[in-house]
Amino acid sequence: MEVKDVQLPPDAVKDFLCEKHVKYIRDWESNKNGFEYVMSEYLRMSGLYWCLTAMDLLHHREDMQLEEIAKWVESCRHPDGGYSSSPDLDPHMLYTLSAVQVLVSLDRLTPEAAEGSAKFIKAQQLPDGSFQGDKWGEIDTRFSFCALACMALLNKLDEIRIDAAADFVMKCMNFDGGFGVVPGSESHAGQIYCCVGALAIAGQLHRVDADLLGWWLAERQLPSGGFNGRPEKLPDVCYSWWVLTSLRILGRMHWIDADKLKAFILACQDSETGGFSDRPGDMVDPFHTLFGTAALSLLGDTTLKEINPVFCMPEYIIARAVDLPHLKNVHPVL
Repeated sequence: MEVKDVQLPPDAVKDFLCEKHVKYIRDWESNKNGFEYVMSEYLRMSGLYWCLTAMDLLHHREDMQLEEIAKWVESCRHPDGGYSSSPDLDPHMLYTLSAVQVLVSLDRLTPEAAEGSAKFIKAQQLPDGSFQGDKWGEIDTRFSFCALACMALLNKLDEIRIDAAADFVMKCMNFDGGFGVVPGSESHAGQIYCCVGALAIAGQLHRVDADLLGWWLAERQLPSGGFNGRPEKLPDVCYSWWVLTSLRILGRMHWIDADKLKAFILACQDSETGGFSDRPGDMVDPFHTLFGTAALSLLGDTTLKEINPVFCMPEYIIARAVDLPHLKNVHPVL
């Protein structure tokens, strides 16, 4: 059976274009009248986290307008403590995590903001331990990770029902060792990262069958070197992060061909504009630029700052902000 994959072009980029990526992110963040910026209002808070984190990994955080960023994030805080993607939109778990990540990165999280965020997150936990994204009630294991990651960054993890949250995540585990959006949903690499990360934060990673899940994750690597998110799909740079970091947390990163993965990631750079795309030759964007850069950091690129595999934030920030001793043993350098 033919495998769905891409062919790396003969002239594919083989070097990491650090300075071009810095310029790409700087230009994207400053061009507030551009079409892409205007049309991204619905996810702008996450976009800010992607850009800030990528620039930090690239050793160029100070190139960002840090004071302006902190003020803008606060303008998205709501009376219930949650954050929205942009001012005047509804608060949501996804953007509350991105806002907390940005404020913690900048060391600008006030006690008032921390209390408010914790209150918002606690209000989203349902009786079965799951979390809804907002008042409209959508349930997704992404929100379980958002809740646990937020509360860990706030150092308020004990204010939610941790065991119930972990029990719900385990209900989403499938026969192949993977995890889905809700119980009964198919395994997906993005959801696996969220569930493995949530269990790691909860101190319940022992409940995962690391060999079974590690096998499923390793099977995501295609002949091109890239990862897909589930069987019979094309590779995508973002899964270089979701899959690789899950393997790292499980201690199974050595089960894949790291050199081939690195070649795939580098081939997804745009040699003219900078930035990463999902696959070679496609349009670049901040989302794939962060996760391509983060994956290279995870692979040991010493020109980048070290990334924390659970929170997808620079390791030095997590070392300063998060006090969870059990996390220090879940991602050994391999």
